[in-house]
Amino acid sequence: MRLACPIVRSSRAAASMLAASTAALVLCHSGIAMAQDAFTVASTDFAPGKSIGRELLFGESDCKGGNRSPQISWRGAPPQTRSFAVTIFDPDAPGRGWWHWAVAGIPAGVTHLPANASASGVLRKMGAVEARNDWDTEGYGGPCPPPGKAHRYVVTVYALRSDDFHLRQGTPALMFEHEIRTMALASAQLSFTFGR
Repeated sequence: MRLACPIVRSSRAAASMLAASTAALVLCHSGIAMAQDAFTVASTDFAPGKSIGRELLFGESDCKGGNRSPQISWRGAPPQTRSFAVTIFDPDAPGRGWWHWAVAGIPAGVTHLPANASASGVLRKMGAVEARNDWDTEGYGGPCPPPGKAHRYVVTVYALRSDDFHLRQGTPALMFEHEIRTMALASAQLSFTFGR
């Protein structure tokens, strides 16, 4: 009788191990436990310690830049992604901050935007819509902070669960941001600073 107990315990332990192995195998094959790359964003226009090019700066006021939207690429979006959105926001501007760009409706198969995608018509060709930025123009409006302290600019790419938007071209960026956040599955960010 004493010999039976250890055998029974071993059988229970083996059964538990088998159940755990089976569960892990099921999870692995169902895709739930599969490792996925992190959702990340990058740009050839923003390098650590390097000043941004004049072509990205706002084209009016005293900055007199090229007002060209930056090159942006991303990877590792969730598999359920139906579309993407991109925003650029300056949290250091007085008040509630400053919206430089908000674009939504970028198709799920797209993984990068070329430089100047806003003004060149690339975004419209793919069916994306752009907000009215805080410069009061549609599309991209580059950095042009007042002289003094450098400002941070946060570039965010959102992976969205839908491609059905209630947004029209030229809607204020703040409204875009609200709609984008309600549909977001994941987001990836990078930031750069610029001062004059």
